[in-house]
Amino acid sequence: MMKKLFSTVILILAVVVSALGVDYCFADENAITVTSKSAYLMDYHSGEVIYSKNEEEKLTIASMTKIMLLNLCFEKLDEGEFTLGDDITVSEKASGMGGSQVFLEKNKPYKASELIKSIIVASANDASIAMAERLYGTEENCVQAMNDKCKEWGLNNTLFSNCTGLPKPTQYSCAKDVAVMLKHLLNHEEYFSYSNIWLDEIRHDGGRVTEINNTNKLIKYYEGCDGGKTGYTAESGFCLASTAKRGATRLISVIIKASDSKTRFKEASDMLNYGFNNYASKMVVDSKTPLDLTVKVEKGRQSETKIIPEKDLFVFMKKGATDKISVDFSPIKVSAPVEKGSTVGELIVFKNNVEYGRVKVVALEDIDKKIYFDYIKDVSAKWNLA
Repeated sequence: MMKKLFSTVILILAVVVSALGVDYCFADENAITVTSKSAYLMDYHSGEVIYSKNEEEKLTIASMTKIMLLNLCFEKLDEGEFTLGDDITVSEKASGMGGSQVFLEKNKPYKASELIKSIIVASANDASIAMAERLYGTEENCVQAMNDKCKEWGLNNTLFSNCTGLPKPTQYSCAKDVAVMLKHLLNHEEYFSYSNIWLDEIRHDGGRVTEINNTNKLIKYYEGCDGGKTGYTAESGFCLASTAKRGATRLISVIIKASDSKTRFKEASDMLNYGFNNYASKMVVDSKTPLDLTVKVEKGRQSETKIIPEKDLFVFMKKGATDKISVDFSPIKVSAPVEKGSTVGELIVFKNNVEYGRVKVVALEDIDKKIYFDYIKDVSAKWNLA
């Protein structure tokens, strides 16, 4: 059995599921009607495309710019750069920002959580500048970090000139890049603590209160919608990036330059409806369930370790046809000491015999290296058996 574990392929799970899939699942061009200038619909887990229209055309995206700012905020939060309970003093520049705002008072402290909530729910420009200055010193430094992140993620059709999306020359993005930015943002669980808020308020010194309402109306009116970002300027038209989840399936849609607000919400809903009606995600690797296998540990006080996938993996498929999904396990040579969570191999997922994705497999326990007396015990045990 142990010898078998160290073969190149050990675990093969072949399942036939009621779904069809191709590497890129484009909808029939007549299946969805989009009048907006640009649109994009994709699966969150795999990034597979369902529908696209002018998806790489460089356009202004207004306040959807804040999606990248929020990515930086949550990354810095994860890195311990600040905590949600930190007080952040609002500068004169931040408090004086025009456009969407929550009317922050200059030289007054606000909790970081309140500023982030203001950006996500109310698209507040004043809160955006306050966070940018707290994390990077100046808005200009923050913009540089935003553009650096674009290079890191391969967003070649995006360039930022500010962190709010207010009109400024040489600032643009595209529907495809916005979808990728939102996908990264959704990886931060803390984001959903704010994105589902419909109505709330921001309290200021002296008892003044600013009521805020989520600018993304799909949060209230579309089943499963739990995040996204709106945008509007005269140049960009009405924009919307949104996400919705039903069952295991999460989709991301982007609309740029709709003719009016009603159209952006309707066309985003139409795209999401098409996606949910015709496609589904199936979990084939579950990070919460240990594998029914072990990996041999050389020179360890235990001869083997229990194992578990490091993360979930979903396969995205079209409803109504049959795909073959198989999962192979490829272990690596492991010697003690072993730390819980250390990599011991990987699962390779195939869809119709084509590699679809890989997931690391990690140890579920710590295993110490054998000491001298362990070897003595091993020898004694062999003599006794003899």
